[in-house]
Amino acid sequence: MKIPQKGLSKEEIFQTLRSYKSADLDWKSGRVFGYIYDPGEKVHDVIDDAYTLYLSENGLDPLSFPSLLRLENEVVSMTANLLGCDNEVVGNFSSGGTESLILAVKTSRDYSRATRPHIKEPEMVLPITAHASLFKAAHYLGVKPVVTPVHDDTFLADVGAMRDAITDNTILLVGSAPGYAHGVVDPIPEIAALAQEKGLLCHVDACVGGIHLSYMRRLGYDVPDFNMNLPGVTSLSVDLHKYGYAAKGASIVLYKNKELRKFQIWACSRWTGYTVINPAVTSSKSGGPMAAAWAVLKYMGDDGYKEIVTEVMAATKRLIEGISRIDGLRVLGQPNMCMFALASTTEKINVYRLADKMKAKGWYLQPQFARDNSPSNLHVSMNRSTVPQAEALLKALAETVEEMKQEEIDQETRDLRAELKKLSLRFDEETFFKLAEMAGVTGVAPPERMEKVNMLLEALPCDVSEFMLTEYLNNMMLLDGDSD
Repeated sequence: MKIPQKGLSKEEIFQTLRSYKSADLDWKSGRVFGYIYDPGEKVHDVIDDAYTLYLSENGLDPLSFPSLLRLENEVVSMTANLLGCDNEVVGNFSSGGTESLILAVKTSRDYSRATRPHIKEPEMVLPITAHASLFKAAHYLGVKPVVTPVHDDTFLADVGAMRDAITDNTILLVGSAPGYAHGVVDPIPEIAALAQEKGLLCHVDACVGGIHLSYMRRLGYDVPDFNMNLPGVTSLSVDLHKYGYAAKGASIVLYKNKELRKFQIWACSRWTGYTVINPAVTSSKSGGPMAAAWAVLKYMGDDGYKEIVTEVMAATKRLIEGISRIDGLRVLGQPNMCMFALASTTEKINVYRLADKMKAKGWYLQPQFARDNSPSNLHVSMNRSTVPQAEALLKALAETVEEMKQEEIDQETRDLRAELKKLSLRFDEETFFKLAEMAGVTGVAPPERMEKVNMLLEALPCDVSEFMLTEYLNNMMLLDGDSD
């Protein structure tokens, strides 16, 4: 595709953009239980106006745009106050949970370089339920992830296993509040105490739960401790674009004091251009997300968030109880907030086929692979926009499960299952392409149904599936050759 010789009209541009969106998930329907955290139209109006007001302001230089520094300090302060932090706690705004986690790992690595220079191959210990972004941070920053198991049934971090995993190279322990997959809060006090005992840093990934759990506590819910005021916790990340209902991307990373936070900051004055000093990964960045986050916190207020949390938790309770009554499904663990995973109790109900069938009916549930003691499951994240759809979701799930019980498993799926069971005996490139064809993957366009693809990716060794996913995306993102 080339830049047009003559510019298009605004009407033509937006007509094309709307057509591009036609195949996207319809998140405004309230039937998408992942990716989207929708606060409703009134809040959207405030977010949109604040975002566009600061769309062109550049967060690169707070001396040129001091209003952005003020907004950042005030957003961090409001967030830290909600989380019960003391006056020593400092923090920064980032583009999302991934960047916040990268910053926390970078800070830990550079702190260890300054205080324990003998460590040449730093390691961090984290449960298998820790978010994928931590593995990404480890990959980017040269820190080895040492993965530990979680307890059966509860999916909580095994602190004893974490203790056993600590070596002379360990620089960081990580816990989640909650873990995204199952919605359970790790035993943060015990993890933090272990870190303190061993003289290690401890990061709490509260990206998805920091805001929601804090308001649950204010409303009287029994919420496990995870905050920065716990002895041993040295940093914490919390996303505002999830249950803070801000525009993407908006996250906060907090540190126990500025002496630790300085290892996050990067500066450069050795080139021929302007002086660069970055508290986060990005340099130039729009002030829009920061202004929108500030605006939504001010607009919603404590009362607004409490109202949402009350509604969402009531709907979550109805969903969990209702799913538990559906013969063939169960909820994994004991979720601490408004996200959970549902699994099958019978071979007749393949959750990946269930996801396909639900999607065909207009519902989106997020497939999650079986790993260690966590079986194949579908993830559900409740938010304000999905509350009115809770009963309809239960009805659709119950009907679809009954439909599946009456169906025979097709021969192609039986054949694929049989071949997948042989993977432990033999795997090579020829085998992969045979399996990929059986799963319906013959080009770069994703199959309409993902059941067999998910079965294949789940069964492959992790390094192989990650390699194939990389190759697949690399081939999808090619120039289309359109000369119009």
